[in-house]
Amino acid sequence: MSVLDELSNTLAERRSADPASSYVASLYAEGLNKILEKVGEEATEVIIAAKDAADGKNPEEVVKEVADLWFHSMVMLNELGLDHKAVLAELESRFGTSGHEEKAARR
Repeated sequence: MSVLDELSNTLAERRSADPASSYVASLYAEGLNKILEKVGEEATEVIIAAKDAADGKNPEEVVKEVADLWFHSMVMLNELGLDHKAVLAELESRFGTSGHEEKAARR
């Protein structure tokens, strides 16, 4: 089982947990808007950490902030009834296709 599979299972289990005792349960209890707020916050923190790393400051923070972004993105997917495996399949389907071609195909 992959780390993402384990995380997905844990997130699903936390749906029914007490929001007072589980951070994830508290996110679910606050609803999609709160979850999206956290995704946006984490995305911003990734950008700041990357800019700092480019300036030679704390490159390890980029990894930590990306982990936070992925985590909150997984919470969002779970809230929407989507599976991380669909994201992985989408990424896999793009192998062998140039980024320009893939972007043009979306139109």
